[in-house]
Amino acid sequence: MFQIFVNTHYNIVGKRVYAYWISGLLILAGLLSFILQGLNYGIDFRGGTLIQVKFEEPITAGEIRSLLKSPELGTPQIQRSGPNEYMIRVLSIGTGDEIQNMIQKDLQEKTFEVRRAEIVGPKIGEELRRKAFGAIFAALFLILVYISIRFELKFAIGAVLALFHDVLITLGLFSLFQWEISMPVLAAFLTIVGYSLNDTIVVFDRIRENRLTHKNKAFPDVINLSINESLSRTVITSLTTFLVVLILVLFGGEVLFGFSIAMLIGIIVGTYSSSFVASPLLIIWDKKVRQKDIKKK
Repeated sequence: MFQIFVNTHYNIVGKRVYAYWISGLLILAGLLSFILQGLNYGIDFRGGTLIQVKFEEPITAGEIRSLLKSPELGTPQIQRSGPNEYMIRVLSIGTGDEIQNMIQKDLQEKTFEVRRAEIVGPKIGEELRRKAFGAIFAALFLILVYISIRFELKFAIGAVLALFHDVLITLGLFSLFQWEISMPVLAAFLTIVGYSLNDTIVVFDRIRENRLTHKNKAFPDVINLSINESLSRTVITSLTTFLVVLILVLFGGEVLFGFSIAMLIGIIVGTYSSSFVASPLLIIWDKKVRQKDIKKK
């Protein structure tokens, strides 16, 4: 099997304090951004109208924006979705025909075809938002139960904290750069949870095996050995996935941007957390359990 790293002895566990500082600062920056400017929810989660139009002649998003002057449309968001094709999002609530008529009236100088019109009411958007975050928390809880059964509780706590870490950092960057949170982005968040967990489980499996074959080694040394043994597999898997998603970010267009950028961040953060956050957290848990046992004696 092709390997990038062979017989490595990196002291990854020894660098865990630096990793905690990096993670803490990234999460803090995201939380501050969330408090100060919140998240940029798309129409899926806050309600509004989306019209997708295809123009016959070349036109830019700036030209479309300058032509849309109906006060009821507010400040529309305009995204390119193909050659001479754009998605126009407005917060105004009305029937598809009403919004379409307003846009047609403003764009009467141009020839275009309406390809799609979607309307989401504010109550439905709020309900979707609540269910979306509920789905993520439900997934994390089920993962906690699954890993507790397959391994031990301390492994489950470490894995779930690392997953929280990945989601918080990705969500924080979305808040910081005001990237839109839409249904595809939510799908990306759930995919991140699954991807990061898979990587963490591989390392945990190796730790469990090495605890049996290296009984004389200290627990931090066993974790360090396990991370080094899994390093080649982790990097190759992440690198190949990273390159595919990077192509989506660069050439997938604005329609796929939210999904692909969330996946790209998730791959980077998930790979980092499986080695520098999830496994080292086991050391903290193990140390506390040992201290409790000593006090009891």
